[in-house]
Formats: sequence, C-alpha cells, structure tokens
Amino acid sequence: MYKQNITKTPKAAALAICAFLALVTAACLLCLWHTGRSSGQLTAEVYLDGELLWRIPLDQVETPYTLEVPGPQGCCNRIEVRPGSIGVVWADCPDKLCVKQGFIDRPVLPIACLPNRLVIRLCPAKDSSASHAAPDAVTY
Repeated sequence: MYKQNITKTPKAAALAICAFLALVTAACLLCLWHTGRSSGQLTAEVYLDGELLWRIPLDQVETPYTLEVPGPQGCCNRIEVRPGSIGVVWADCPDKLCVKQGFIDRPVLPIACLPNRLVIRLCPAKDSSASHAAPDAVTY
C-alpha cells in the first residue's frame, strides 16, 4: 500500500510542474503579443555602424521604395520600405540572415546585419524624438 503512494506522488509532482510551466509559457507569450501590438504609428530607425542614417515614419509611406545602404569595406544592403513595414531585400553578407528575417511591422525584434553593421529597429512614433542612444543612468 505504501509503495502505491510513492509511485503516484512523482506523477502528481510531474503533472503539477508541467502545468506550472505551461502557465508561465502562456503568460510570457501573452506579454510578448501585447508588447508587440502597436497603434499603427511606427517609426523605422536605420543605423549603420551605430550612427542614425534615417528615421522613417512608416504610417506616412504611401508607395513602396528602396534604399541602398553602402557600408564599411564596400558592402551593401538594399532596404525596402513599405506602408507599415520595412525589411532588407538584398545583402552581400555571407549568411543573409537579415534578408531571411523578412519584413518587420512590430517593435519586438530589430533587423540586424552584423557583417555589414546595419540595424533597423521600429519604435512608436511618439518615442522617436527621444534619444535612444543616450543612457538612462550612469553608474561608477
């Protein structure tokens, strides 16, 4: 009789742990989904080697257009700006991860081309005037 309680206890504990992990996963996904939603007014910021090149309000784009970004050591990226989204459509980097990421329309993840030192990030239009490069605190 005592052996039956021992065998059922690990199953109940495993079930409780699985339920807890499923709840935590669902909460994280809900949080990511909520922060990824935008009001429709996004600004794309294009950085090359840490310097801001362009700030593009995506809600004001009416027709798609492309931008060429010449980088260090003769490399190049071609960016396409569409109404509400932006993406890298061509790059001469070896892995092409920036092209494979596709177009972004939410400020969750930026597009980064590390070999060419290009970063494209989206931020809400109201925050685009603030300097994102400045630290919010300094510690010694």
